[in-house]
Amino acid sequence: MRRLKQDDERAFDALFRHYSALVYRFAYSYLKSRPAAEEIVQECFIKIWEKREQLRDDVPLKGYLFTTAHHAVLNELRRDQHHLRLHGQVAAAGPASVANEAEYQEMEALYLAALDRLPPKQREVFVLSRQQGLSYPEIAERQGVSVKTVEAHIMQALKTLRKYFNLHGGGVLGLLLLLALRKH
Repeated sequence: MRRLKQDDERAFDALFRHYSALVYRFAYSYLKSRPAAEEIVQECFIKIWEKREQLRDDVPLKGYLFTTAHHAVLNELRRDQHHLRLHGQVAAAGPASVANEAEYQEMEALYLAALDRLPPKQREVFVLSRQQGLSYPEIAERQGVSVKTVEAHIMQALKTLRKYFNLHGGGVLGLLLLLALRKH
């Protein structure tokens, strides 16, 4: 703990090697998704590194780590549940649920403009995932990259799209609706 607080990267690396598999198994047991569990592991260790100076010596690091993992898993489950509900509502209603066809066309134009702003490789991976419905491993094989690279492309693409939609008046809900509608 003392070495970690002193910005010792070797101490952090040792901590990661010792606990990452345990955190992964914990997250996977709830999420049943390899990419989601790996993301939880990354998130937990990033938080530890970012908050290393604030860690208390009287709190076991393992306890802090698993509390962080527990909260991250709960947040992911809530997020998944929300997306499933939204996706179900949109799929049942169809494009007519968007205020009108003109508004849908405007949102789609905004989406296409945002998509054009992505780097080519990122855009290609995003389209394969979100529009063609390929899994991350399928995309990784097709592109000749690792699943981690695919995950990174998707995360960055979503971040860019959210930012673009927010800046241009589409909002995150508009982006979610459009993505859900484009899958059908």
